[in-house]
Amino acid sequence: MESFQGDRDDISYQMGLIWSQVKEPVIVPMLRVAVFLCLAMSLMMLVERVYMGIVICLVKLFSRRPEKRYKWEPMKDDVELGNSSYPMVLVQVPMYNEREVYQLSIGAACGLSWPSDRIIIQVLDDSTNPTIKELVQMECSRWASKGVNIKYEVRDNRDGYKAGALKEGMKRSYVKQCDYVAIFDADFQPEPDFLWRTVPFLVNNPELGLVQARWKFVNANECLMTRMQEMSLDYHFTVEQEVGSCTYAFFGFNGTAGVWRISALYESGGWNHRTTVEDMDLAVRASLRGWKFLYLPNLKVKNELPSTLNAYRFQQHRWSCGPANLFMKMFMEIMRNRKVSLYKKIYVIYSFFFVRKVVAHLNTFMFYCIVLPATVVVPEVVVPKWGAVYIPSIITLLNAVGTPRSLHLLVFWILFENTMSLHRTKATIIGLLEGSRANEWIVTQKGKPPKSRFRIRIHHMLELLVGFYLFFCGCYDIMFGKNRYYIFLYIQSIAFFIMAFGYVGIFDPNT
Repeated sequence: MESFQGDRDDISYQMGLIWSQVKEPVIVPMLRVAVFLCLAMSLMMLVERVYMGIVICLVKLFSRRPEKRYKWEPMKDDVELGNSSYPMVLVQVPMYNEREVYQLSIGAACGLSWPSDRIIIQVLDDSTNPTIKELVQMECSRWASKGVNIKYEVRDNRDGYKAGALKEGMKRSYVKQCDYVAIFDADFQPEPDFLWRTVPFLVNNPELGLVQARWKFVNANECLMTRMQEMSLDYHFTVEQEVGSCTYAFFGFNGTAGVWRISALYESGGWNHRTTVEDMDLAVRASLRGWKFLYLPNLKVKNELPSTLNAYRFQQHRWSCGPANLFMKMFMEIMRNRKVSLYKKIYVIYSFFFVRKVVAHLNTFMFYCIVLPATVVVPEVVVPKWGAVYIPSIITLLNAVGTPRSLHLLVFWILFENTMSLHRTKATIIGLLEGSRANEWIVTQKGKPPKSRFRIRIHHMLELLVGFYLFFCGCYDIMFGKNRYYIFLYIQSIAFFIMAFGYVGIFDPNT
């Protein structure tokens, strides 16, 4: 027994000796560089959030409503021309095995109020399930029997996924007579007056290429995870989209709940599936050709948030990987463009892409989940209080402006976002380096999954490892540290453990 104790003490001594020899010349300098980079990225994020906060306050103060910035007149009947005075509108509804929502989405599209001979509903069905495909076709036939001009379109492959389906749909001969195209994903249900509120902006303002509506989440109160998603997305729609629309007339198309001028779509090169964010790709290309975009914050279209961890992770991989990949592909094209101003180039490259799509993901994970905890074990490296406490607090409070009803959930939101930052960081790096999963596209699952029995199973190993790392740093802080970070470290480690075992949102047995 004494021999075993002696061997263990000897191993501990050797490990301590190795650590002391590596710490000063290698670990401390590397950690100081990491802290400097993280603080620089934090300042970028802070300046970006404060700037957007100031702009949005000025917009609200001076009541810069869309009707004041752009000409808008309601569509009126013409006695001589009749319905031909109304522009022809194409409504595209892309689908893929949408058993839960196909009736709602087709019904909402067919329920749009517009002269019946001036609208075409196009259901683009990429379903691989024969039963679902037959159900969708029967639903289209049912509406056609009611006099709705609805087209059911299928193709023999899924090349390009959603972008490929939309591109194929635009090739149909009847599309040539259309002036505008409204796009609604399968879980979106626009109100009947949607076209009356959007199309007049395009008719009266020839410089506008896109009118985008806001999303309204019908299942935001379904579980804590959907509440967290609502907080993040509300900031995007309340602040980011509004600021882009008011200042630069540019923002990323959300891929749904918007109306494009078809000539702008064609002039910009049409749909391209080179990344998983074909909507953002099209928006950037259209903007570089001088087209302006308009965001309507008061026009809301109902849709569903992912209610399972599995569905949410697939969505976030696509939303994080795609923009980073597009940034790498379009950087030089944006720099060389001569049709837009220098300010707009800086906004698109620095603010829209670099800070929001790259820095925000990398810094959230690296700083709060890796670097800051590491300073507990390496006390020679000190993070100033303004970087560790004040900046994160200000950024968090500014984010909460979008969803004031959820202010009491800020702590949960911070933990959830920090935990998801690992998944987003991994996706961002894959996008920047164009890794093997850069073009992975998995359709977001709709509806509630069946209930499952409680069982312990590791779903995400990286989250488990980070959870143990944070837990170790918390224990070290209690025993030897002076930073008093252990409360945050313990709580955050628990959040990572919960994520690792998949107990987030409505439990999905397939995760």
